[in-house]
Amino acid sequence: MSSLFNPLQLGSTTISNRIGMSALTRNRSSGTVPNELMKEYYDQRAAGEAGLIISEGTLITRQGTEWQHAPGIWNDAQIAGWKKITDSVHALGSKMYCQLWHLGRLNHPEAPEQIASGEPVYAPSAIAARGGKFRYLPGTVTYTTPTPVPDPTILIAQYKQAAINAKKAGFDGVELQCANGYLPQQFLDSGSNKRTDKWGGSVENRARFVLETLKALIEVWGPNVAMKVAPATGNNDVGMPLQETIETFSYLFREADKLGLAYVTLMRYSELYDPERDGKRHAPRHDVLATYRPLLAHTNIFLNIQVTPELAEEVRGGYGRGKPLDNALDTKTLYGGSGVDLTVGYTDYKEAVY
Repeated sequence: MSSLFNPLQLGSTTISNRIGMSALTRNRSSGTVPNELMKEYYDQRAAGEAGLIISEGTLITRQGTEWQHAPGIWNDAQIAGWKKITDSVHALGSKMYCQLWHLGRLNHPEAPEQIASGEPVYAPSAIAARGGKFRYLPGTVTYTTPTPVPDPTILIAQYKQAAINAKKAGFDGVELQCANGYLPQQFLDSGSNKRTDKWGGSVENRARFVLETLKALIEVWGPNVAMKVAPATGNNDVGMPLQETIETFSYLFREADKLGLAYVTLMRYSELYDPERDGKRHAPRHDVLATYRPLLAHTNIFLNIQVTPELAEEVRGGYGRGKPLDNALDTKTLYGGSGVDLTVGYTDYKEAVY
């Protein structure tokens, strides 16, 4: 596995190896402010010699998410909380990118943070996603029909400000969360984007939001900008037919490859998002590495989802999933919750046995 332990240049930063920790929402912040428990969690991962750590999805503005305790990066308290974490991660020898996160139509207008924002739930078009559970809101609450954003540049400005804040917080770069049916993918997907202006319709128009957001982030970070993309895992009710999917993402990658990004994370197909599993839309199954790698000739690629060390070595990728821990994963404690010990299932896992 020697190549996985070779240094790699990402933008203006060199990481010590090609093993990365992907973004993992764990719902442990104090409200939306990163805390000491989160610092301990990231310290453990940095001490495990991950060359690059991607923060959990970090909200760029007040949003009514399904996760009450997801961290943000829109105010000074959040910046200070993240700065303690990045300083500690750096001291342990790892680098850290901030994953910038806007949920778009997956927010809810009755959530406290959305009410506090004073804004509606924005998305490309007035099309609700099917599914969704807001367990902390009374009643059976699912996704709402969003408000079409009148001018998408107001959302791009929020991403840019978040990138400025991430620099203040000591991160080494930023990753645009463009997967899992969140806001950028909602613009890309013809099923969630029915706009008739320059932000919708053709492949070029639907890709405009992502590309213009990346350019705004580059204005702040230069080459230390990345994105995470999921052509074959249409989570949260997105997904186009195979040919349209390939045409859309091929155009996106050809244009993104011209921007000098630090890397692109490609999420592989997973049975979790199989089209036969439920009635929601899903992206079609295809080999994302074989399909899109030639289009990213000047950009580092990280492969994600069920990537074993052996597969990572074979394709010279990162994000090896590794061997299982020697204790069982308890999904009931994975995301915390009220009245439970938040360290359980978070910072108390035993060391993996290799």
